[in-house]
Amino acid sequence: MLYRSFGSTGWNVSAIGLGTWNIGNQWGEIDDTTAYGVIRASLDTGVNLFDTAESYGIPNGLSEQRLGRALGGDRHRSYIVSKIGNFGKRTGQGVPLTTPDMIRLCAHASLHRLRTDWVDVMLCHLGGIEDPSVFLEGFEQLKQAGEIREYGISTNNLEVLQRFNAHGTCRVVEVDYSLLHREPEQRLLPYCEEHGIAVLVRGPLSMGLLSGNYSADTVFTDSVRVRWNEGGEARKEFEERVALLGQVQGALDEGEDLAETALRFVISHRMSPVAIPGAKSPAQAAANARAGDRLLTREQLERFGK
Repeated sequence: MLYRSFGSTGWNVSAIGLGTWNIGNQWGEIDDTTAYGVIRASLDTGVNLFDTAESYGIPNGLSEQRLGRALGGDRHRSYIVSKIGNFGKRTGQGVPLTTPDMIRLCAHASLHRLRTDWVDVMLCHLGGIEDPSVFLEGFEQLKQAGEIREYGISTNNLEVLQRFNAHGTCRVVEVDYSLLHREPEQRLLPYCEEHGIAVLVRGPLSMGLLSGNYSADTVFTDSVRVRWNEGGEARKEFEERVALLGQVQGALDEGEDLAETALRFVISHRMSPVAIPGAKSPAQAAANARAGDRLLTREQLERFGK
C-alpha cells in the first residue's frame, strides 16, 4: 500500500481507503459477519482511512455502528471520516439543522455509534448548501472540544466549497471523481491544490460500472442504483457513462484489470487523493486495497487523455 500526506493535516494515509456505504444494506443486504470481514480485510491489506456517514444504512447509522464495532482496538491506527446533514432524508424524517447545537448533537450521536471519543474528519453532507455558517460554527466548537480533529464538506460544486472555505478552515473535501466523471479536474481539484485541501474521492468505480460487471441491459435491484432503471435524467446519465465505459475498456491493454486501473487512475492525480471504494465482501475489499500498491505511469495515463 502506498501512503501519502493528506492535504495540510500532517497525516499519512493510505492511497486507498474504504467507503462504508455498501455495508449498511442500501446496496443489498449483508449481515454483521460479512460487514466485519470487509473492514478487517481492509485493515489487513493496509487501509487506514474509513469513510462513513450518519445517514449510511438501513436503519440510519448502521454503517457507523458496524465500523465502530469492527475497528475495536485498532481505532488508534485508523482515520475515520464521517458526515452529518442527511440523517432521515431518505425516509422523510430529517429536520433542518438550524443551530450549532444541532450540529454538535448530530456529531455526538455519530461518536456514540462509532464507539470513539473523536472523529478525525467531520464533513457537511449537504453538497448544495447555500449558507454553511451553522455547520462552520458547530464544527469549530467540536474541534475546540477535541471531538473532531478537522472538518470539511462533501460536494462537487466549487462555489459551495469556496463558501465553506471562506475563512480558510476547510481541510477536506469529498468529491465524485472517476474515469467516467472527470469534471472535477477542471476547477475543483485545482482549487483544492491551491488551498491545501485534502481530497477524498467517492465513486472511484462509478458506483460499480468500472468493475466491468454491468452493461446498459443490467436491471439494478439495490435501493441506490434502482433509479438507473427508470427514465429521466438518471437513466440518461447512466447511458452516457456506459458509453464512456466502452471507450475506457478500449484503452486497456490485454489482460489489464479494469477496476484496478480505474482506482490507480484516481490516486495518480497530482493532488494525491485518497480513493474510497466500497465493498460487499472481504475479497472485494482486499482486491480494492491491492490497487493502492502503485500509480499509473505517464504512458498509462496518456491512454486516457491525461
